[in-house]
Amino acid sequence: MSAVTGWTTLDDQVVAHARALAADAVQKVGNGHPGTAMSLAPVAYTLFQRHLIHDPSDPQWLGRDRFILSCGHSSLTLYIQLYLSGYGLEMKDLESFRTWGSLTPGHPEFGHTAGVEMTTGPLGQGVATAVGMAMAARYERGLLDPDAPAQQSVFDHSIWVICSDGDLQEGVSAEASSLAGTQELGNLNVIYDDNRISIEGDTHNAFTEDVSARYRAYGWHVIDVAAAANGNVDLAALDAAMVAAKKETGKPTLIRMKSVIAWPAPKAQGTAGSHGSALGEDEIKATKVALGLNPDEHFAMPADVLAHARLVKDRGAQHRAQWNTKFESWKASNPDKATLLTRLQTRSLPAGWDGQLPVFAPGKDVATRAASGEVINAIAAVLPEFWGGSADLAGSNNTSIKGGGSFLPASSAIDGAHPYGRIIHFGIREHAMGSILNGITLHGLTRSFGGTFAVFSDYMRPAVRLAALMNIATTFVWTHDSIGVGEDGPTHQPIEHFAALRAIPGFDVIRPGDANEVTEAWKKIITRGKACGILLSRQNLPVFDRTQCESASGTAQGAYILKELPNPKAILIATGSEVSLAIDAQTALAAEGINVRVVSAPCLEWFAEQDQSYKDSVLSPDVVKISIEVGIAQGWRELIGDSGVAISLEHYGASADAKRLFKEFGFSVDNVVAQVKKAI
Repeated sequence: MSAVTGWTTLDDQVVAHARALAADAVQKVGNGHPGTAMSLAPVAYTLFQRHLIHDPSDPQWLGRDRFILSCGHSSLTLYIQLYLSGYGLEMKDLESFRTWGSLTPGHPEFGHTAGVEMTTGPLGQGVATAVGMAMAARYERGLLDPDAPAQQSVFDHSIWVICSDGDLQEGVSAEASSLAGTQELGNLNVIYDDNRISIEGDTHNAFTEDVSARYRAYGWHVIDVAAAANGNVDLAALDAAMVAAKKETGKPTLIRMKSVIAWPAPKAQGTAGSHGSALGEDEIKATKVALGLNPDEHFAMPADVLAHARLVKDRGAQHRAQWNTKFESWKASNPDKATLLTRLQTRSLPAGWDGQLPVFAPGKDVATRAASGEVINAIAAVLPEFWGGSADLAGSNNTSIKGGGSFLPASSAIDGAHPYGRIIHFGIREHAMGSILNGITLHGLTRSFGGTFAVFSDYMRPAVRLAALMNIATTFVWTHDSIGVGEDGPTHQPIEHFAALRAIPGFDVIRPGDANEVTEAWKKIITRGKACGILLSRQNLPVFDRTQCESASGTAQGAYILKELPNPKAILIATGSEVSLAIDAQTALAAEGINVRVVSAPCLEWFAEQDQSYKDSVLSPDVVKISIEVGIAQGWRELIGDSGVAISLEHYGASADAKRLFKEFGFSVDNVVAQVKKAI
């Protein structure tokens, strides 16, 4: 029996059976990761039973703590606790682990299994995303209950993470953890399972740093928990560390916990083989004997043991009842805030929210990044839940909210710092920014955005992919979207990036052609609620005269006829800065008696969703098509067909002014005219 106060022999039995379940589940399917799930069984059980505030009857309860299993390969660690806690998983679900149609896939999947707060798979993402959740919790408190004493708000709660050696080797976790220290996120608690094992063996083959010292240098509260003499987790010390973590409100906490992977398997414990392979029937039997269990039973869970574990549902109901009392009192005292909360929970928008979005008059060229900055501020004026920033490029990305204040702890010496500020300074941490934005979105009540240069979307791609995979409404702002960057040269000029981003399933890539398309794009981003990225120009672009061109409202259809001439011989399809080039080419061709249609295609994903009759009305099947985009042609062939022409850029750029680059690389009226003449 553990030395933890209130711990009983039934708790020992729950943990013993949980370890055996992990081994049995992997053995049955023939693949998976048993070792960490076995050694982490008492850790997760202690957390779910004694420290995590949650109500298994309602996984989306507003007042709950969040739990992230960052080492997603150890998914059984989470699934077993969801089973034991009564979230809806039953033994049959553990028996179908990693099989088609099961609720227990190889890695936890958001939206698939109740109680899973995010999709974890790529190591480091859970830690970084949890930082976003912790930031969101603070911002939401500021929206709804800013004047409550510390730790007394109905909206105060904790974010808990279990992570592995692999998580802390990944750069994204380091980026995010550094920011978490700067932000003094006292609501964030990370349990680091330091078992010194990875797929290739002892982690000291590549990972010898003092992690505790590193996290102290980040500004974290660090608690070191040694393993028990027999190799088991020291539950008493771990429990005390969890208590201390909750008491520390001025810093995030890292509990560095020593463990032995696959403990207490006689031969497999402490070995790399136990990380990602089934133990084998003989080893599992020996392990069950060591645990005091029947070696011939599989997927065993005595009724009294399960009933004891599921008493956590009663404690969860008590927590919720206490919270509800405070919540009702808060609602009575804060009717306007309560109304706001209802709107945030339903993801609804106030009537006429878009009434003050800017409309740009023709006659003055405007960079789409500048237009986006105006739209962001107009949205922020009516949506207090709208906040964001940049990876140290706010002035270039136009992602600052005027008068919004910098989201920083009260201790910060930065001018304009405020714990509930609306401007996030991510620092030069593009990957962490993407993950943090996902965490903010997943937390549930607010809408955020983050900006950098388009070429650095590569640094963010794993987080972008996860946003699409989870089908969440994270918005990425990418400026300096072409060779229009100019003198910074090819390292800063996105060439293959449009195609690479469009290749992500379920992700909207939006490249507006003028300032008014920017307004319409943002309007749809807000109402659509899907993962997306908006690509914006550094250079000024003409604002189209909508008395001569069609309304920018066509942006919402993804592609629309911008300017039509009678009996067109060809269709010019362009995005972004190249749309104005298409208009100029249309004028030049018309002067030679050749009429063409100009189609602006700000979002191919939105266009793909339209019915066929609309698509055919825009891109007439019997008319030759020429695409114009300053990037590789990949992806355009399905729109222009085999007979179409792609005016593209199939090589890297150069350092020169933007006008010279466009001319040298064939993005000129003369070349477009020549290509049209050849095509028709």
